[in-house]
Amino acid sequence: MFNKPYRVLSQFSRVAGKRTLADFIDIPGVYPAGRLDYESEGLLLLTDDGRLQYRLTHPRAGKWKTYLVQVEGLPDEAALERLRRGVPLKEGLTRPARVRRVAPPDWLWPRRPPIRYRKTVPDSWLEIALREGRNRQVRRMTAAVGHPTLRLIRVSVDRWTLDGLAPGQYRVIERPGSRPRRGRIARDIRGER
Repeated sequence: MFNKPYRVLSQFSRVAGKRTLADFIDIPGVYPAGRLDYESEGLLLLTDDGRLQYRLTHPRAGKWKTYLVQVEGLPDEAALERLRRGVPLKEGLTRPARVRRVAPPDWLWPRRPPIRYRKTVPDSWLEIALREGRNRQVRRMTAAVGHPTLRLIRVSVDRWTLDGLAPGQYRVIERPGSRPRRGRIARDIRGER
């Protein structure tokens, strides 16, 4: 489990001028189970188990992914209902989502650079949970209902949560009852960079 900071690519391959997972994680043989775009933050799961990766990422598995989303403006109930029912995107209608207004999270770390502040345009926070993962889906959904995303943080994937992980930290977890295999780490550790 890794708390991906803002402006980090969800890949290990180096790209000139951009930080990648290789700048934070030094465990060989693991790969992201899903992605977060360069400008998104939060929980990214990595694994060396192809079957687990499939179960976490394939839409048929129906695993919920929950995001805290700071949006421009104050979405009314009609906009929230459109997000809940599904939003038409270029490749088709999104699946129904769980959407609710939430207070600004008091535990959230500051983003660098900070979100652009505009005196005349308010912002608000939503919690959005999805069971699919199209490219930049949350950003495209909020834009489609007239409330562009300003900040996006994934806080959970299925039963795994971001709790206790600062940006740039990771925690290695084992499946209950599993025996450590070569290339795996047997105990819970935290890595900081």
